[in-house]
Order: sequence, then structure tokens, then C-alpha cells
Amino acid sequence: MSLLQLEGVSRRFGQVVVADEISFQLDKGDAVGMIGPNGAGKTTLFAMISGDVRPNSGRILLDGDDVVKMAPSKRARAGIGRTYQVPRPFEHMTVFENVLVAAQQGNRARGQRSYDIAYESLERTGLANFANRSAGSLSLLHRKRLELARALSVGPRVLLLDEIAGGLTDLEVNELTGIIRDLKVEGIAVVWIEHVVRALLSTVDRLLCLAGGAIVADGEPKSVLASDAVRSVYLGGKTILEAMPQ
Repeated sequence: MSLLQLEGVSRRFGQVVVADEISFQLDKGDAVGMIGPNGAGKTTLFAMISGDVRPNSGRILLDGDDVVKMAPSKRARAGIGRTYQVPRPFEHMTVFENVLVAAQQGNRARGQRSYDIAYESLERTGLANFANRSAGSLSLLHRKRLELARALSVGPRVLLLDEIAGGLTDLEVNELTGIIRDLKVEGIAVVWIEHVVRALLSTVDRLLCLAGGAIVADGEPKSVLASDAVRSVYLGGKTILEAMPQ
């Protein structure tokens, strides 16, 4: 039995199809990258997995149980954590308080355990020294780390990462990918939407390409990047590997 399985998941907004019969599965410790042009349906797919958007049809199974009708808060407690492309901290709270809320609400932790979970999440994301700072004062890098720390405080078994490398320097991207590789080793399953392709290549075992709400390529990362399907829908004939700076 797969940890997470999507079966024929579809979603329309009026006449616009943003997810068209999407199916894939994820096991413990898997790391899957997700690429595709803007408007391909990647973030909507994340929203359906996390519970922010309900599909029109199809099933989303966690440990074999269909969670389509389950509220986002219950999915978080069941082990689905996510970050957002645009960080959403509680800006007037401290960094520690932001993560503590996630531990208490998403992980149902109480008392000293909630504090321990929050501090551990800050340590593993490099934010321990920023614990008492206002979240609104953080740089882009540290806001993205805070997104990750809050997601980790939920205690995820499935972690959905939405463009957390965008806007970072090469060194910052390297630090971030190191954290994600460690999570994978610990058995957390990761699905990562990202336009910084080299970050995916250094981290994931498998790559999905979405276009027009459908999966057009699925497999070993470099093979997917060089595929005709990705050439035609993503770069107009040029592969991502050819387009990447050397």
C-alpha cells in the first residue's frame, strides 16, 4: 500500500480544466519533483492534496483511506504538511511562536512537547538563533526557512514544497537542498514544485512534468527533462538541460 496515492483526480474552475485525471503514488522516503509552465495546475494539485481545494472527481488516498472530504486541519494531523510559494508567517509574532502554533494546532502537541517540537524544527532549518525575532523582520531566505519549519512542526509524513528555492542565492539553495535530503533519509516523502531545476536534480529521484492540468512526463529526472514532451510544452523545442546555465 502506497503512503499517498492520487487516482484520476480532476478539477475545473468553470470551463477551465486545471487538473485532468491526475494519478500518481508516493511511498515513504520518496522525493518527487514537479515542473511545468505557469498555469499548468501544480499549485492547485497541492491545494487538493492538502485540502484547500476539493477535486471534482477522483480519490486522494493516505494509507489507503480516501481523504477527499477531510478538512485541511485533519489532513495536517494525519501527516500532510505543506509550504506556500509566498510565505505566510504571522508577522507580528516571533519566529518561535509561529512554529509553536503549527506544533500545537497541526501536531496536537501540548506543554513541553510542543516547545520541543518547535525548537527542533527551528534547529534543523537553521533558525534557532532567530527564535525571538519578529517573523515580519525576516529576509526572504529566512521566511522560506520558517515556512519549512512550520510544515515540519506538523510532523509530516508527506511534505509538499512549493517553490521554496525561488529567489535564493546558489549557496542558500545548496543549504536548503541539504535539509531536504536529510528529511528524505528520515523517511519523509517529499513532493517539490520548483523552477530552480538544479535544486531538483540534486535532490529528487523522480520528476513529473505537468502541462494543461495533465501529467505529460514521469520518470528519471534527466530523462524527463530531455523528453520530447517537455521540449514541446515547456521550452518550445529546447530542453531544460540545454537552457540551464553551465
